Amino acid sequence: MPKQRVLFLCAECGAEHTKWQGQCSACKSWNSLSESKASNRVPRGPQGELQQALKLSEVAVKKLPRLNSGQTEFDRVLGGGLVPGSVVLISGNPGAGKSTLLTQVSSFMSETGPVLYVAGEESLAQVAIRASRLGLPVGNLDIVSETSCERLISIWRELTPNVLIVDSIQVMFTENSDSSPGGVNQVRESASMLIQQAKSSNTVLILVGHVTKEGSLAGPRTLEHMIDAFISLEGQSDSKFRLLRSIKNRFGPVNELGVFAMTEKGLREIKNPSSIFLSRSQELKPGSVVMVVWEGTRPLLLEIQALVDESVLGQARRVVVGLEQNRLVMLLAILHRHGGLQVADQDVFVNAVGGIRISETSSDLALLASVISSFRNWVLPHDLVIFGEVGLSGEIRPVPNGQERIKEASKHGFKIAVIPHGNRPSKSIDKSIRTIAVKDLAEVISHLENLSSPN
Repeated sequence: MPKQRVLFLCAECGAEHTKWQGQCSACKSWNSLSESKASNRVPRGPQGELQQALKLSEVAVKKLPRLNSGQTEFDRVLGGGLVPGSVVLISGNPGAGKSTLLTQVSSFMSETGPVLYVAGEESLAQVAIRASRLGLPVGNLDIVSETSCERLISIWRELTPNVLIVDSIQVMFTENSDSSPGGVNQVRESASMLIQQAKSSNTVLILVGHVTKEGSLAGPRTLEHMIDAFISLEGQSDSKFRLLRSIKNRFGPVNELGVFAMTEKGLREIKNPSSIFLSRSQELKPGSVVMVVWEGTRPLLLEIQALVDESVLGQARRVVVGLEQNRLVMLLAILHRHGGLQVADQDVFVNAVGGIRISETSSDLALLASVISSFRNWVLPHDLVIFGEVGLSGEIRPVPNGQERIKEASKHGFKIAVIPHGNRPSKSIDKSIRTIAVKDLAEVISHLENLSSPN
């Protein structure tokens, strides 16, 4: 028999190397190579009839059918529901509630069609206990404990389910790979086999994926390219709220957000997330500002808090929770250059209340307003909302969906909105809210001083 070759595969990009090295030469990631035995199987040539090329205009455009999962927020993140033949990958930290959410979804969908739940990590008794604790109807839900892809596909073809849930992909293995379950090559080969079966049978395939200690998806990065939708379930251990965010979606918007609350009866949907994140104290303090961010297809009102205090160390600290630290450093430099406020000798702490990670630039103006409020000891009005992007020259730049943001603030009882001049409404949206359009940072500071009251 020929000697079996040993390869080293990169967990980030899947590149193959003949020997181990500290850095992958393809994607430049460090410590990402793992040993894998190369398969001696000879790849087959093309099978089936030769496909003819078509003009793109000749391809019939059909409206994608959607399956209701029973969870409105889950369907929102997916773009309106599950598409038959699609592959969805869901990841999250241990204990976030992935299995709980999928048990709820599978039990609801089993009432309208066949659903198969594959428990690879848990015993059947553990899943049954969870379903009983949650009070779910599971009379029509099929469940099997299996880790072999070949045996699972045999069961799959026999039951022909509309939805198949695999918990999790890291424990599955296939005979086509000689590596151990959970390895880079094994995860890639197992996922490829299951995805091919899902596409050919028009079955919705939902895969559960592990995460690393850094919070990224465990396994090869090629797995993210193979699937149709990648969603992440986020949540802090000291909070009952869970955030479901779409990272990739071929059938809907990216970065859509769904909000759940973990209860004794499982994950409960939060239909109005803004009302949760706006539970502010009636006695306001300096450094508290409400902003309007855009998450997916809807606006979301969040409170941002800042604390500026004299530094007792040799170097002032910049601590950020929920926002980008490098952007805070840049905005503080803009504040000094174009606003005349020097905070280089001050410790600056910024927190986005509610545990949400904010990445869009519409939070710039609210972040600076909270820093100015804390530094000047100004108490801003309780009914004030702020949004806008700040440029390097101190100008206030417009942001997308400005009208919808103002309407959302008005709906929650806010009376004053400080917005970019480019987002000023052409006509009165709602007479109950007064908009203050600003062009530069100096104008913002002037309006905040007029609106504020000393502490």
